[in-house]
Amino acid sequence: MTLDLTPDQLLSTTRAVRKRLDLDRPVPHSLIEECVDLATQAPTGRNRQRWHFVVVTEPAQRRAVADIFLRALPLATGQPLTERDVSRMNHHSGSTERVFEGLRHLAANIHRVPAFVIPGVEGRTDHAPAAVQAGAWGSILPAVWSFMLAARARGLGTVWTTAQGPLERELAEVLGVPYDDIMLAAFIPLAYTIGTDFKPARRIPREQVLHWDQWKQSTAEPSQ
Repeated sequence: MTLDLTPDQLLSTTRAVRKRLDLDRPVPHSLIEECVDLATQAPTGRNRQRWHFVVVTEPAQRRAVADIFLRALPLATGQPLTERDVSRMNHHSGSTERVFEGLRHLAANIHRVPAFVIPGVEGRTDHAPAAVQAGAWGSILPAVWSFMLAARARGLGTVWTTAQGPLERELAEVLGVPYDDIMLAAFIPLAYTIGTDFKPARRIPREQVLHWDQWKQSTAEPSQ
């Protein structure tokens, strides 16, 4: 059974869920399979269909993967932020603190998450030209977003993280993934949500991101 959501509601309420993951309710494999089936309907560069989804539900394997997540997280979140990053993150008062509060909650409970989804794409792009990178990421990102939308429609919550990045090789080894051939694109906790009443997020104004015909520097001032 899926939630009664219009397409616009589904698109605008598929949130990054951290604090409202139901950590005590297993997710049926059949439900995850449905989401993967829909994910692989996404467009892919040259129809090469290079996507893969490693789903971890077995308890011992989940503990091993969760341990890598915890060790990688400080490395992944330590990237420097630009002044524009900070301005946009704090455009709405308290939004950044809520994100980090949710991240702290997720980290404290990561071992209890019932399923992890680690999407991968064939072909590494390390040090590759932008055009090559665009082709690879363009062949996995639409599929993963489709997976997340399908999960939301079924009462499941997800959050895209890149925590696997700093320890990707170690994670690949634990999962039996051939690191030289497959690039692990994300680390996605998956669980039923506590309640299904999610709302659209507050975002920066359209005027700051929409450009007609040519690039124009935004004159909109960020809110304080």
